[in-house]
Amino acid sequence: MKLFVDTGNVKEIEVLAALGILDGVTTNPSLMAKEGGDPRQILKRICQLVGGPVSGEVVATDYAGMVREGRDIASIDEHMVIKVPFTKDGVQACKTLASEGHRVNVTLIFSATQAWLAAKVGAAYVSPFVGRLDDIGTTGMNLIRELVDIFDNYEFGTEVLVASVRNPVHIIEAARMGADVVTVPPAVIEQCFKHPLTDLGLERFLKDWEKAQAAKV
Repeated sequence: MKLFVDTGNVKEIEVLAALGILDGVTTNPSLMAKEGGDPRQILKRICQLVGGPVSGEVVATDYAGMVREGRDIASIDEHMVIKVPFTKDGVQACKTLASEGHRVNVTLIFSATQAWLAAKVGAAYVSPFVGRLDDIGTTGMNLIRELVDIFDNYEFGTEVLVASVRNPVHIIEAARMGADVVTVPPAVIEQCFKHPLTDLGLERFLKDWEKAQAAKV
């Protein structure tokens, strides 16, 4: 399963990219608005850092606007993926952009039928929001299981990109279900590195080493 980070912050991406664990990045207008500066320049820099898929989202809500903005996003760098919302206009825009050879990430997916329709028009990725489904009392990961089953039944080239990830448990469940990609906030990636037994074990190793060195003196 590929790991994307969900952020528009270049410094955060630099740190994670240096570890060698990143396969791509997802952004959205809210994340980009936090960074200030020229969004195109920021996205270009992110592409250079990661060398993998980087989703940049349109802000238009009409078909013509999405297509126009999508083409502009795609022109930033060869690694750019056009992110469009799941609406009728978004589905139509996905069809047009995909037919032109652009990769499209259809976002704000909350049902299997939505993902299926996006796949039918050539989406490279569908982004189901598991955390937001959890927020309304639904088990979001059930949707991932449904999507993996459906996509496995047919020859869709669409990848299931698990979004709105709130904790490491979501990541493990997505991997066990066979999702293609998980996009994760930097804070949740940081949680994946933490375990009290690892910290305790390292502390004990270092103390034992110090004792061994002191005994040699």
